[in-house]
Amino acid sequence: MPPPAITLELRSPQTVDGRRAPYQSLWLLLRLLHGHAQGEAVRLDDLRGRLCEPGALRMAISRAFRDFQRWGIVAGWGEDGTRDPRFLNAAGRSQGPFWLPAAQARRLKPVVDGRRATRAEVAAFLGLKPQRTRATAQPPADAVHLQDAHFWQQLVTAHQAMQQGRLAVSPTAGGEAGGPSALEAMRRAGRLAGSGFQRALVTLNEALLWRRLGDDAEARKRLKSLQRQRLAVQVAGHEYLGAMAAIVAAWCDYAARDLAGAQAQLRAVAEDPAHGPLLRHHPQVRFEWHNLWALACRSQALAMAADTARREAAAAQAEEALRHFDRALAAAFESHAFDAAQHVAANMGMALWLFDRVGLAVDGTRREGEALRRAVQWIAFSEWLCRQAEVQGRSAWNAIYLLRIARGGCATVPHLPLADFRALRPLRMAQAAALAGPLADGFTPAQWPADWVAVARQRLEEHASGRRRYPGLQRASLLFELAWHAAHGGDLREAAAALAALRGELPALPAADRAYFREVWNDALPAELLALEAPPRRAGR
Repeated sequence: MPPPAITLELRSPQTVDGRRAPYQSLWLLLRLLHGHAQGEAVRLDDLRGRLCEPGALRMAISRAFRDFQRWGIVAGWGEDGTRDPRFLNAAGRSQGPFWLPAAQARRLKPVVDGRRATRAEVAAFLGLKPQRTRATAQPPADAVHLQDAHFWQQLVTAHQAMQQGRLAVSPTAGGEAGGPSALEAMRRAGRLAGSGFQRALVTLNEALLWRRLGDDAEARKRLKSLQRQRLAVQVAGHEYLGAMAAIVAAWCDYAARDLAGAQAQLRAVAEDPAHGPLLRHHPQVRFEWHNLWALACRSQALAMAADTARREAAAAQAEEALRHFDRALAAAFESHAFDAAQHVAANMGMALWLFDRVGLAVDGTRREGEALRRAVQWIAFSEWLCRQAEVQGRSAWNAIYLLRIARGGCATVPHLPLADFRALRPLRMAQAAALAGPLADGFTPAQWPADWVAVARQRLEEHASGRRRYPGLQRASLLFELAWHAAHGGDLREAAAALAALRGELPALPAADRAYFREVWNDALPAELLALEAPPRRAGR
């Protein structure tokens, strides 16, 4: 026999099957029933300020669950809504989220004065806005409602701020702020989120935002929170959220130079029955996956190139990197994501140049100077895309890549005397523009002064003034390039000041990045400059 129905009288004095019921406990039970009808679990944020004062929330939840037991009702808690509530650990109950099994929800019969309560009356009892329904059909639980518009507005505002470089702090123009930062808008969206999917979407975008800010610890915290949310079967968009969460986690591994971990995360996405189709059909997922896989292949190729026994494998990795950059670029253009396209174009250009530096001739670059020409053209194309698509939040990587390429042809030995160092002939900006050919339009005079020192100085001044915000690794790279090119121009004072500023940036960088700067600091700078600014010691790791 099915368990008997339970009558919930909403009019004061409230009762359950004719017996007086504490208001808070009945309210929570109705809120769980309402959440079940909407296909959502009830979270602590749904209860704060409604069930009771925040400081008494834990006690009110415990009392309600004791009343549920007395009424013969079994409710569940935790992210996994498929669990049998009888076997859950009560120690974690106060953290939620809370839900009703379908069999329990079917037993509950809300009434007002003995007649079946309407949806509007249940909403009025809970203090929620009633949802308008049509007489002919009920909308699905995940239907779009007008009240969601403010949420989506804030989410769009956050995405626009990310594209414009307003990540955690709003840059200023002429002393005036340029609108809310992405972090601020994302927090507003989080407060407005009205469904499990919207909350999960905010969490995912927060993880993406912290990853772009270079704070992988915060990004991983958001990923753990998203994992808890996704375990609830009520969250829509489960496959997309899961695939993107895995990709963000892979980015965190890549930033920590854990290439094996990053590729393991990406491989799991490709092999997962739920996520694999997204990799074929969802442009954003496809772009992110192929771009990061290409970067990991690029790193592996460069690491193996110095080992004669592994040269063939290194060449294969280099070719694979270019294939995946190509797929990422196609995915970006498929969805008209020009900001994404400019990133992968720059990555492609730098990969071609790096491969040529270690003797990996790939993709038709065996002819003398061909790799350099194509590398500069891809970076010029990235700059052109930024200008055409009005990507206001452009990164400094294009400038950093060209600054590196410019000095890359200068064969140096450690502690080279200044006179010999200044005799080196780095690539000039005019030469880079000539190599770019028809794509030289990307190098506008406003963004690309004729002197490399001015190029680096301009980006650093943009960050210092607040017009743009560049993450730590980009600032550190600009400072080193400024030091090298200033020293080559004979200005040791500016070069030493740049190195002193770089020293202040190093502690916040990952160990692998600190190791890179220690190496080039010792190997690529003239002796007279090193005498003014001593190289960083390993003890500072």
